[in-house]
Amino acid sequence: MFVAPDPGRVRLRVSTRAVLGVALAVAAAELAGLSLVASITGGLAAMLALFTVADTGVRGQAVTTALLPAAGFPVLALATTLHDQPLLRAAAWLAVVFCGVYARRWGPRGHALGIFAFMMFFVTQFLHALPAQLPELYGAVALAVTASSAVRFGLWCIERRTPPPAPPAPLPGRRLARPTTRQAFQATFACAVALAAGQLISPDRWYWAVGTAWWIFVNTASRGETLVRGFRRVVGTVTGIAAGLLIAIPLAGAPAPTAALVAVCVFGIFYTAAPSYSWMMFFVTVMAGLLYGLLGVLHPGLLLLRLQETAVGALGAALGVALILPVTTHAATDAWIRRALSCVHGCTTEAARRLAGDEQADPAPLAAELELLLGRVRLSLAPLVHPLSPLRARKARARQVIGLLDDCAREVRGLTAVAADPDASHDARLAAACSRVEAAVHALVPPATRQTEVHIHSVPAPRHHPGAEAALTHLEALEQALGELDAPLRTSPRAPLVPA
Repeated sequence: MFVAPDPGRVRLRVSTRAVLGVALAVAAAELAGLSLVASITGGLAAMLALFTVADTGVRGQAVTTALLPAAGFPVLALATTLHDQPLLRAAAWLAVVFCGVYARRWGPRGHALGIFAFMMFFVTQFLHALPAQLPELYGAVALAVTASSAVRFGLWCIERRTPPPAPPAPLPGRRLARPTTRQAFQATFACAVALAAGQLISPDRWYWAVGTAWWIFVNTASRGETLVRGFRRVVGTVTGIAAGLLIAIPLAGAPAPTAALVAVCVFGIFYTAAPSYSWMMFFVTVMAGLLYGLLGVLHPGLLLLRLQETAVGALGAALGVALILPVTTHAATDAWIRRALSCVHGCTTEAARRLAGDEQADPAPLAAELELLLGRVRLSLAPLVHPLSPLRARKARARQVIGLLDDCAREVRGLTAVAADPDASHDARLAAACSRVEAAVHALVPPATRQTEVHIHSVPAPRHHPGAEAALTHLEALEQALGELDAPLRTSPRAPLVPA
C-alpha cells in the first residue's frame, strides 16, 4: 500500500476526489431532509458511482454514470418488495447475480451497471429497507449520482488530462473463451451456496456471505486467483474487525467522529484497491462497523457474525471455481504472459519507428497497456507466490518471472521516454538491436501465436546518432531480460508457465 507506484499521483487524486464526492452526496441528502437510511444509501451509491465506472473516455464515463439509476432503481424496488418473502427474494437476487456478471461481456459499462445493480440489492438488505421508503431511496440515489458527477466531471475531472488506459481484452482460447458466461454460472452457484449457508448462520445478516462471494469474482480469471482473493478478503475482514472493536464500538455512533472516520475509510478503499485487496477490505470492514454504529445496532457479536458470513462466502466462491467450469491457474498465466511478451515486442517496434522519424508511431499507448497486462500476470501468478504456497520451486520460478517481466517493463518505459524526445534520432545500430529483441520474443512466444507481427527490418537506419545511445542501452537490457526469461519459463515440464 505504501510503496506501490502511483504515477502522476493518480491514485492519490482519485481517492481524495472520492471523499469529496461521497461527502457532497451525503450532505445533499441531509439538506434535503432525508432519513439516515436514505443518506447512507446515497453515500454508498456515490461511492459505487466513483469506484465502478471505468470507461476509457470521459464521455463514456458520463453516459455510464447517467445509466446507473436505470440499473439500480428496478432492483431497489424488487428487493424492498420481496423483503418478507425469503424464497422469492433469494431467487431474485441470484437472477441479479447472473445478469450482473453476464453483463461484463459488454465491457466496462456492463461491468459497472452489473455491480451497481447487485449492490442496490445488497444495500436494501444491509439497511432493511421497506417499500414505503422507496421514494426517498430513489431521491437519495439520484442526488448521489448528481453530486458525484458534479465532482467527477465538473469540479475535478482527472480523466480529462490523464485518460485511463483501456483494460486488457478477455483471454481467448480453449477453456478461456466466453469468460463472462463461465463466471456468471460460477458466481451464481457460489452466491447460492453462500446464501444458504449464510441463512443457517444468521437469518438477519446472511447477505454478507452473498456479498463476499460476489466481490471475490470481480477481476479474477482462474481458480487460483479466486482462491487467493478469497483468502485476502478474509484477512482484510479479520484485521478490520479487530480495528472495529477498538474504534467503532467505543464511538457508539457519535456523528462527527464517525463521519470523519468514514471519510478516512472511503479514502483508504480507493487508495488501496489497486495494490492490496486485503487493505481495501480492511477499510470496507471498518466502514461497515462505523455505519452499524450510526444505525445503533453495533456490538462485538455483530462483528464476529460478519467474520463468519465472510468465511462462508469465501467457501462458496471456492466451491464455485472448483466445481463449475474451472480454469486452472496455469492456463490463465500462460495466456497473460504471452500477451505481455507480445506487447513488449509491439512497444519496441513502435519506439524504433518513432526514433527512425515516423511521427505516426507512438509507443506510449502500448507501454500503458503493458502495465495493465503485467498487473494481470501478477494477479494470475498470485497463487504460486503466496506465502502459504507449499510449492517452493514453482514459487521461486514465478517470482523470477515477475521480476524479469518488471525489468522488461522498466526498459520499455525508458525506451518510450527516449522515443518521445524530439532530439533523439535513429541510428544504424537500432535496427540490429530491435531485431535481436524481436528474435528473443519469438524464442519465447512463436510468431504463429501472436496477434500482430510487425517487422522492424524495414525501418531505415542509415547513420549513427548520439541521441540513440539511451535507446540502445534500453534495448540491450531488454534483450538480456528476455533471454533470462527462457529458463524459468521452460524448465519443470510438469508445470510449465509457457509450454515449449
